[in-house]
Amino acid sequence: MKRHVVATIDGEHAEFLCDDGQTLLDVLRDVLHRTGTKEGCGTGDCGACSVIVDGRLVCSCLMLAAEVEGREVETAISISNGDTLHPLQRRFLEDAALQCGVCTPGFLVAAKALLDRNLDPSESEVRFWLAGNLCRCTGYDKIVRSVLETAAELRGGTG
Repeated sequence: MKRHVVATIDGEHAEFLCDDGQTLLDVLRDVLHRTGTKEGCGTGDCGACSVIVDGRLVCSCLMLAAEVEGREVETAISISNGDTLHPLQRRFLEDAALQCGVCTPGFLVAAKALLDRNLDPSESEVRFWLAGNLCRCTGYDKIVRSVLETAAELRGGTG
């Protein structure tokens, strides 16, 4: 049986039909054609599919699509303001904190979720917060540095 779901996704009203067992990741990519959210492992181990649901960071491969009924979902797509990059995105580019791009949307979403809660994280807090996201290409130092520099910038520092 298909379920009719109404939610807000990336600030926009969204309606879709989904099967009871269909994941949010599958609906985002295959039904709504929002391919900014990536599938890495499909088991919640890599963080590539991270999204924010009602302010909470979740792996969209582990959440059923029907669970977002009436909720707000933010993907990596909503981080920028149109063509204007969020400082976090700009820092990732400037600091070469990305390579193949599979993990990048998940890291950006997780980092944004952290900075939404804490604009002055320590390096240990950043590493802890991003521990659910795996990268096979860059290593983590550039990613962590980008998050710390963005936090400083958003606090009004130079980063």
